[in-house]
Amino acid sequence: MPSEMETSPAPNATSPPWEVKSKRPIRGRMVRKFLLWVFLIALVGLIAWGMMPKPIEVEVATVQRGPLTVHVVEEGRTRIRNRYVVAAPLAGQMQRITLRAGDEVKAGETVLTVIEPAAIPLLDARSKAQAEAAVQAADAARLRAREALRMAKTAEQFAASNWKRVQSLNEKGTVSDTDRDNAQREAEMKEREVQAAEFAEKVAAHELEQAQAALLQIDNPGGAQVQVKAPVNGVVLRIHQESAMVVSPGTPLVELGDPDDLEIEAEILSRDAVAMKTGTPVVVDQWGGEPALKAAVRRVEPAAFTKVSALGVEEQRVLVLSDLIDPPEAAKKLGDRFRVEVRIAVWTENDALLIPAGGLFREGMEWKTFVLDAGKARSVTVQVGRTDGRVTQVLGGIEAGAQVLLHPPDTVLDGVAVRPRG
Repeated sequence: MPSEMETSPAPNATSPPWEVKSKRPIRGRMVRKFLLWVFLIALVGLIAWGMMPKPIEVEVATVQRGPLTVHVVEEGRTRIRNRYVVAAPLAGQMQRITLRAGDEVKAGETVLTVIEPAAIPLLDARSKAQAEAAVQAADAARLRAREALRMAKTAEQFAASNWKRVQSLNEKGTVSDTDRDNAQREAEMKEREVQAAEFAEKVAAHELEQAQAALLQIDNPGGAQVQVKAPVNGVVLRIHQESAMVVSPGTPLVELGDPDDLEIEAEILSRDAVAMKTGTPVVVDQWGGEPALKAAVRRVEPAAFTKVSALGVEEQRVLVLSDLIDPPEAAKKLGDRFRVEVRIAVWTENDALLIPAGGLFREGMEWKTFVLDAGKARSVTVQVGRTDGRVTQVLGGIEAGAQVLLHPPDTVLDGVAVRPRG
């Protein structure tokens, strides 16, 4: 009798063949479903990652300490410091003036024009008295100009001696840079004052000669022609009367000046002029050459005047006169009434906490900036002081070394993720 093991059929012996083959497609479908779910999950993850906010690229700068100088920038004009208008010394027929603007003249040598005296009225005692008084006044003016020249030379000698002493002390390192610059500037200014006094003394002497010539023509009506000569060395700036004509005493004829004796004239707002004083540094730009010229304020006029701006606003302005300091050879081409741009320093701080002006923005009445903090923008309120347009003085609210965002876009808000550009 066969055993139980021998009579029992095998598990697969009695199963039909199609049941064994059907298990393979089931496993294939499961693999495909698994891959499909993986693909869908990955797709959703990519979409979610793409929709997540990315850090905004921004430009950053560092808050640091450094020097700051605030300038007032205004349009200026060159002008010859000492000008002289030659006038007719007496009445008569003036010959035509052949000189032209720009022609050089020499004191006491160049004849500007010739005047043929007119007939003097008979018994004109008043004209003679006036001529004698004019001679006395011209002589007194010449003496005053001579004394002013002596005083200017004395002051110039003192300033030069002081400058020499400062130079010797500067070699030993016992003089500050400010005192050295002030002494040098004072010596240069006194030297220019001597030149101006010499010019005034020559003009006074010429006026005395003209007054004496007028008196001589009254005493001798039939006298010779009167030659009007240049009283100073320089060039012709302007011809007031060119054609031959009958002139009366005091008629302007020719304007003379020295083109090498230039100064800068600028009309400054009165509120800015208050911070300016003698010796304030000035930078002259836009003069037609490179580099910028150096100058120093010589005088701030005490009286202001009203000027209407291009926008129709009335402004109180003050004339500020500056002297050029060691101008280069190319600057000698500058003439009278040439346009320039002046930058006058009105405030200086050698150790200020500085932030770029592009990192600040207004929010209401407060100044704020965005600070880069652990990859995020953090809004900070700061107290600001003076600015030169590029950097601004920080009085509080931020420390040196902080990185601030420059010109942040509108999408940058407090807490938004950002990253430095480049």
